[in-house]
Amino acid sequence: MIQILKYGEVANEDIFARAVPTVNVEEIVSQIIDNVRQNGDRALYEYCKKFDKAVLSSLLVSTEEIEEAISLVEPEFLEILKKAANNIRKFHEKQVRNSFIINDEDGIVIGQKIIPVDRAGLYVPGGTAAYPSTVLMDSIPAKIAGCREVVMVTPPQADGKVNPVILAAASVAGVDKIFKIGGAQAIAALAYGTESVPKVDKIVGPGNAFVAEAKKQVFGKVSIDMIAGPSEILIIADGKSNPAHIAADLLSQAEHDKLASAVLVTESEPLALAVQAALEEQIPLLSRQEIARASIDVNGKIIVVDTLETAIEIANEIAPEHLELCVDNPFDYLDRVRHAGSIFMGRHCPEALGDYFAGPNHTLPTSGTARFSSPLSVDDFIKKTQYTYYTRDALKRVADDVAYFAKAEGLTAHAKSAVIRTEDDNT
Repeated sequence: MIQILKYGEVANEDIFARAVPTVNVEEIVSQIIDNVRQNGDRALYEYCKKFDKAVLSSLLVSTEEIEEAISLVEPEFLEILKKAANNIRKFHEKQVRNSFIINDEDGIVIGQKIIPVDRAGLYVPGGTAAYPSTVLMDSIPAKIAGCREVVMVTPPQADGKVNPVILAAASVAGVDKIFKIGGAQAIAALAYGTESVPKVDKIVGPGNAFVAEAKKQVFGKVSIDMIAGPSEILIIADGKSNPAHIAADLLSQAEHDKLASAVLVTESEPLALAVQAALEEQIPLLSRQEIARASIDVNGKIIVVDTLETAIEIANEIAPEHLELCVDNPFDYLDRVRHAGSIFMGRHCPEALGDYFAGPNHTLPTSGTARFSSPLSVDDFIKKTQYTYYTRDALKRVADDVAYFAKAEGLTAHAKSAVIRTEDDNT
């Protein structure tokens, strides 16, 4: 049963405690990465056989396989995928940055170019559950950014095929290439390239502890989006909220993972008790009740506070992945929220809307990293290059200032490079 804590009556460590994964896979992942670097495709085929029980003739998903997968997906779901993709595109198109140029001083031009990374790599889990939503959320921003190629990796099933809904989503999103590989070996393939898998510039997408560790180890060779931890939701709810709705929203994260964190903060003790009871009613009805039960009992909590203002302060300290504001006039509180991955406003906006359909991205900072990082966006797939142009006369106006600055740092060659161009009036 979920615990109820009264803020101010228990230690702050109990209020702000988070589940921490204890599995250490660093050495195993390091060995997998080294094997893929040295043996390329051969290592990938071996790992597919070992971990996925799949004997493959090709790592690349063929056009025929994609067409077959689409034919197996219900037409109604295909239409829903297209609607969701349209919403995601509309939202992320607003994130597109423009290059700029400044030339308001005589003889000086400075500016910044926005350039997409050439090739983006997308990891899509394929273990206990298939997530076509991840395909849409992670590939559409890359496409909008203008990446020349989006490469997806996802584990095969034992029959050597990829889950049809994953391939259907990839088709809707316009993914360029899909490979049947998962785990740390897939991350290694994207980072270093193999005979079949092209090396990418950025790797995005969630995964298990092995995938997260692999992303951590290849960072620097390639860019990554983030190191994702267990799923999180924090709900701020007032006494008018429907306890059944709140319980359902808490469980929407608890069913992800036994380490997932589901937290309610409320000023209403009656609501706290009602939500506690509603959770006990709903958990036995879930298809993943064992996972949800472990998450709720071990990592779940209901925090009772005196005011909603205090609830906001607690939310800012926790910096949750998902934050729901189940209150009247939620926009009155929006500016007070400083640290959250994604905010869901009002009594009719469950977090699941963001997971699948609304348009804002669902790849979000976890484990308190919302204090300094952001949801996946078009920005993740671009880089900025700046440029500077000075005429000789423009340089003459500032050369002594540049030289003075350089000498202050003890860098006389820097100083000389600025003034040498002004010493001979014939050049």
